[in-house]
Amino acid sequence: MQSTALKQQITLSPKDVLSSVFGYKAFRGEQEQIINDLIAGQSCGVLMPTGSGKSLCYQIPSICMHGTGIIVSPLIALMNDQVIALREAGVKAAAIHSGIESGALRDTYDNLRRGALDMVYVAPERLVNDGFLDILDNIPIALFAIDEAHCISQWGHDFRPEYRQVSILRTRYPKTPCIAVTATADMATRKDIIERLSLPKLYVAGFDRPNISYYVSIKDNPRSQLMRFLKARNEGESGIIYCLSRKKVEETAKWLVGQGYNALAYHARLDQDLRAHNQERFIKEEGVIMVATIAFGMGIDKPDVRFVAHLDLPKNIEAYYQETGRAGRDGLPAVAWMVYGLQDLALQRQMIEGSDAPEAQKRISRQKLTAFLGYCETATCRRQVLLNYFNDDGEPCGNCDTCLSPPETFNGSIAAQKIMSCILRTGQIYGGGYVIDVLLGQTNERIKNLGHQSLSTFGIGTEHTSKEWQSLLRQLVARGLLYVDMDAHGAIKITQEGVDFLKTKPALLLRLDPKSVGGASSNSSTKTDPALMLERECDQTLFMALKALRMNIAKENNVPPYVVFHDKTLIEMVLFKPSNLAAMSNIPGVGKSKLDKYGQLFLDELNR
Repeated sequence: MQSTALKQQITLSPKDVLSSVFGYKAFRGEQEQIINDLIAGQSCGVLMPTGSGKSLCYQIPSICMHGTGIIVSPLIALMNDQVIALREAGVKAAAIHSGIESGALRDTYDNLRRGALDMVYVAPERLVNDGFLDILDNIPIALFAIDEAHCISQWGHDFRPEYRQVSILRTRYPKTPCIAVTATADMATRKDIIERLSLPKLYVAGFDRPNISYYVSIKDNPRSQLMRFLKARNEGESGIIYCLSRKKVEETAKWLVGQGYNALAYHARLDQDLRAHNQERFIKEEGVIMVATIAFGMGIDKPDVRFVAHLDLPKNIEAYYQETGRAGRDGLPAVAWMVYGLQDLALQRQMIEGSDAPEAQKRISRQKLTAFLGYCETATCRRQVLLNYFNDDGEPCGNCDTCLSPPETFNGSIAAQKIMSCILRTGQIYGGGYVIDVLLGQTNERIKNLGHQSLSTFGIGTEHTSKEWQSLLRQLVARGLLYVDMDAHGAIKITQEGVDFLKTKPALLLRLDPKSVGGASSNSSTKTDPALMLERECDQTLFMALKALRMNIAKENNVPPYVVFHDKTLIEMVLFKPSNLAAMSNIPGVGKSKLDKYGQLFLDELNR
């Protein structure tokens, strides 16, 4: 490879770059080993939870090594966010995508050819373009980084066919180190990533996000439940609320605005300019709630999202883990809250069966959905269930609803037999509500007309309330003993596993939902406002003053506030109260570039 004007060799060590550019004194976990591997020319895969510093694993060696780091990223918003943050830290970074005007794009290509860039972010479609590959053939490349690497696997929850083409990098540039990073991958997805990119090593740093509290409730007037949850939050928190349909997104956002919240809508069919405007407001303002479909999120690096709420059931644990992982990226406390019901299960199953995916893919989707239902219905620690799914270990966390308010459990074998017998005797053609009415001995007009008051199962279930039977029915669907046939208007039917259960009648541990649905989900004791992390009122006042200064600087520079400094960095300033620039440089998150630009401004505010 030849180049007339190469980027000069940087002689700083990874630790020097970590300190002088990013403002941190020590690496976390296996970051240093991963970085050293890349600098030594070795390729690897990296599986780290969101907010643990995956990006630094390829950003630091891109700065240290000769040549340009080529970062493959799936979304324009994600590229722009990373590039803005890197430039604020004094790094020569650029992005190449369709949203950049032609003049700026030409400048980026010129700088790339001259070796004047530390990093270039590019979409997979543009990366494999012959013209772009021709440029790469003639410049020094530090490394290739594949961000959101789960997109490369057909077993991943967010598979993108265009990502498959990225494997050309490993054959075309076999001596250039490659790193594939993701926060979300089960065993099958990990294996696929490793094989497709021919990676010799995989670092798995664990999946636990200990700062996130998990709450799951059964749908019982979801808007009222959501309002209780929001009222329990601290005023002015940023959050994301996920809905399954575009219509529900728009209706929920409009309703929240009517309730006095600063809420915006986001989905793929929204006018492109309005979608971009709403996303920019969410990133640059504080206290904005984004109501969105899953089209929103992967490109968002906003660290101060204090809650993620789901009004509908995601399709599997991987999707749920990634979506909830957008909360608390700064490491400060955050909440993941969800409500769901039997209709959610039926709808997700219908979406699987109605898709054009091959049968093998459908089978895996069914397995993943069943595993997720197990998480939703668990009577044990939710964090443990999440970690076990990803082959990770963990003790009961004491920070989820089932730990804080353990549900009552019982041997539900007899109850399950009653439900199944009633389903069989009514012909497996009715929905759950009707089956429960028969169990409870309701003498309504429909039951009389059908003659079901004479069935042996009529009235045999009075030991449980209607809501309790709904919960038990849902759990049996989650266990795979029953299923909801949407093609038969939501009829509850018995699976082969259910038939086998009726033959053997084994013990079956089931849970009874709390009497007051939504109580735990409205938990108000969790401190998620960063100001409340500070015990003294005067320190909370100072923190708010620093936030106001940060917002003014962000507006002047047209960047998100967190690009100036994270909340965590402001808290450190309040706690340690540096009195000069030398002391300020020791605050985590204050690198040289930011110290030069903003250090004195924040010192003046601290002194004042």
